[in-house]
Amino acid sequence: MSKDLACKITGSELEVMKLLWRAEDALPVTEIREQLQKAKGWEPATIKTLVSRLVAKGVVRQEKRNVYYYSPLIREEEYSAWATEDLITRLYHGSARDLVAALVHSDGLTQEDLDELRQMFQVEE
Repeated sequence: MSKDLACKITGSELEVMKLLWRAEDALPVTEIREQLQKAKGWEPATIKTLVSRLVAKGVVRQEKRNVYYYSPLIREEEYSAWATEDLITRLYHGSARDLVAALVHSDGLTQEDLDELRQMFQVEE
């Protein structure tokens, strides 16, 4: 995946991507519109614009059948890995250790979370 394209996926576009990633198969435009109107209250024109942008960015495929169908060209795991790397680079100067330290000191982690992290980082000698 091109980092340039992925970094240009906006928060609203990411909501469209999440819908496409959850789908078992390509979704018709009507289903995308229906689900996003219900979940987000977005207008049809807004949804059309978001989907068109994702197609233009090369992260969503548009296929003409009886109506247009859309499917993701990147996997959610691929995008998540890139987004995590980008976050570490932008906010923590490339230091994953600093990210983990910020999480530990943020009071956002439970004791159970901390125990799981400790287990993940244990190195056998």
